[in-house]
Amino acid sequence: MKTAAILIIGNEILSGRTRDANLQLLAKALGDRGVRLLETRVVADRFEAIVAGVNALRASYDFVFTTGGIGPTHDDITTECVAAAFGRRVAEDPEAVRRLVEHYGPEAINEARLRMAQVVAGATLIDNPVSAAPGFRVENVFVLPGVPRILEAMLEDVISQLPRGAPIASLSVTVWLRESEIASPLSAIQDAHPTVDIGSYPFVRDDRLGTSLVTRGTAPAAVAAAMRAITDMLSAAGAEFTVEPPA
Repeated sequence: MKTAAILIIGNEILSGRTRDANLQLLAKALGDRGVRLLETRVVADRFEAIVAGVNALRASYDFVFTTGGIGPTHDDITTECVAAAFGRRVAEDPEAVRRLVEHYGPEAINEARLRMAQVVAGATLIDNPVSAAPGFRVENVFVLPGVPRILEAMLEDVISQLPRGAPIASLSVTVWLRESEIASPLSAIQDAHPTVDIGSYPFVRDDRLGTSLVTRGTAPAAVAAAMRAITDMLSAAGAEFTVEPPA
């Protein structure tokens, strides 16, 4: 299975001013393609931090996706940082210019909008059907915008460039028990199903404590077997639980 990481770029994310939605969009799309997302980092709009993040992640994973920092303003420095990470220059892409002119009209093209036509030399453009300003790919790094609506519209082009693996199957059950009450038998079930990831996520709902249990893996039969073991354990304990529809 191919692996991936996401580098989320932006002071607004770290300050809490903006809630990131791109992680969920990318994680779902990658999982459906059979690419395993193994790491996500969030960094500020700082040159050294972005370059270091890109270099560390591209060396560790098959694919890296950056989000944010490719707009028209002074703090949009992702393109320059990715260029530095690869030791390449930044260049205005003629096809990117053409797309922007076609979208906005020649009379509306200004220096700020032309800034969005700058990409890393030798990069491949990623289509943007919403606002025309493209993302781009350099080797195993995909550089994407931070606006979720635009990123989502660009995913079809992005995902089509990735190899197709076995989709990640997922099943979940919600039980009205504390994690501590099922930790020991759950650990035994995990040991008995080593090819399946079993996650335990506590919550409080309507002033009640509960736990969501999730089985994930690339073999649907193994994922289902692990979930059956969990529900059998919960039934034997007399617990109140609800099996959720497949993800």
